[in-house]
Amino acid sequence: MTKDISIVHHADRRTDVMMPYAPGIVVRRGQLVFLSGVTAAAVYHSHPHREEEFDLPSTMREQAVLVMENLKKTLEAAGCTFADLVSATRFLTDVAEQDDLNRVWAQYLGGHLPTTTTVEVSRLATHPRCKLEISAIAVADEARR
Repeated sequence: MTKDISIVHHADRRTDVMMPYAPGIVVRRGQLVFLSGVTAAAVYHSHPHREEEFDLPSTMREQAVLVMENLKKTLEAAGCTFADLVSATRFLTDVAEQDDLNRVWAQYLGGHLPTTTTVEVSRLATHPRCKLEISAIAVADEARR
């Protein structure tokens, strides 16, 4: 059985502005897939952390590409694509860099718009050089039994 999701818009929706997210999404059918937060660092890294595993680029744009690639790998491992995302929480260490993130976000998602929440944080737990972490929820087709 295929998934069934639909975008929710307000009655007074403005169409003259670009929105990088949907106000809401209703999931009527499908399997929820919860994705742990990913950063620009390798998903599989040592715990406790080893400094040599965190040679990260310095710009938000470069880190956003690595984050999206990590997110893509997790989605693919779950049998999903970016088109299956319904919600994402984006944690940035500097919200002034959000436009750089949004450009990369748009390149990966095309016209698809999941719901999003963007939060500025003082630091990410993975490593002090990490500028961005994204956790997400996707909806996959229901498995046949």
